[in-house]
Amino acid sequence: MDRVIFLVDMQSFYANVEKVFQPELENKPVVVAGNPDIRNGVILAACPLAKQWGVKTTETLWEAENKCPYLVVAKPRMQVYINASVEIAAVLEMFSDAVEPYSIDEIFVEMTHSLKPFHGDPQKAAVRIKRHIQRMLGVHARIGIGPTKVLAKMACDHFAKQSSAGVFTLSQDNISEQLWPRSIDHLFGVGRQMERHLRNMGIRTIGQLARFPLEPLKKRWGINGELLWRTSHGWDPSPVTADTHIRRKGIGHHMTLPRDYYSWKEIRVVLRELSEEVARRARKNGCTGKVISAEASSRNVQVPAKFHRQVSLDHDTNDGKVIYDAAARLFHHHWDGYPVRSIGVTLHQLTNDTFRQLSLFHPLQEREALHQTIDDIEDRFGSGTILYASSLTAASQAHLRAQKIGGHYK
Repeated sequence: MDRVIFLVDMQSFYANVEKVFQPELENKPVVVAGNPDIRNGVILAACPLAKQWGVKTTETLWEAENKCPYLVVAKPRMQVYINASVEIAAVLEMFSDAVEPYSIDEIFVEMTHSLKPFHGDPQKAAVRIKRHIQRMLGVHARIGIGPTKVLAKMACDHFAKQSSAGVFTLSQDNISEQLWPRSIDHLFGVGRQMERHLRNMGIRTIGQLARFPLEPLKKRWGINGELLWRTSHGWDPSPVTADTHIRRKGIGHHMTLPRDYYSWKEIRVVLRELSEEVARRARKNGCTGKVISAEASSRNVQVPAKFHRQVSLDHDTNDGKVIYDAAARLFHHHWDGYPVRSIGVTLHQLTNDTFRQLSLFHPLQEREALHQTIDDIEDRFGSGTILYASSLTAASQAHLRAQKIGGHYK
């Protein structure tokens, strides 16, 4: 039996959620934008009416207002959007027991064994799901359908979003006709740098990559070259499960600072705070990691200064102090002293923390008991309840971050 997977995407999610909560905005061009003083008013979401004026996400607020003088600007409310996303996932669980959130506004649904009420017709199921979400939550969905997650994703991104019906199917029967003629940058997993490399090899369309010999791609890029080649054919065996996204990704935090940080004395304060946040998230997800990466960059667009490096540890960890010590070593080796405007820390190679490698020289019991106590207190009283003394200095961002989710106010 061929698999049937849906990728359900919420149209202009943040902006449309605001319209649901504020019905008077229904027929107005609405955008959701960050704080202009701190984030330069970047557009996070634009409703269809705003897009008709040419407003685009990621552009600055002043650019959008120049295009649309009647623009209504709403500040982001991340907790509201997260709650709405959870409700949408609950609606989808009425149709299938295999539901995987991919992002706050995208959810995979395994429909292979859930099509009987729809006489085996995925299109009918998609239309019913769209109608159900609209009726219950007031937001519009687009649905990509495919036999694999990667085809469902590309069906949604490149076809369903442009379709008046909001539903499109990509399969092995139509992939050569529909997907292969598209530009290579439309292939899932191809970023700007990889696009440049592929174009230099004469590969300009997805079809050209699909027909390219596999061995040269593997020789040049290893497993990533083979993965892209397989993606161009729509091959993807990954299951739809609730924790797939968590398992295959690292856990990290990245932030743009409100001003340039010039000294290590200031940088280390934020680096420690980010490391503790990463550690707490890892513990909350029941996992540890063995690779730590750190990154930093300046805001100089003309001559960008940045680094992104990683280091492997001897043992898996979810201890904020261990993560911070590793990230600090990376900074000492790779930061050249330029003003830092953005900074990040990530824990990679995640594994389940049920089993741990014990050490005679570094006992874990006392540290784990301390972490459990701190986590319990923060679960009860909120993030940022317990901080290092350094977080009382002017360089700290902990109190501000405690008021935010995903870099935006709750």
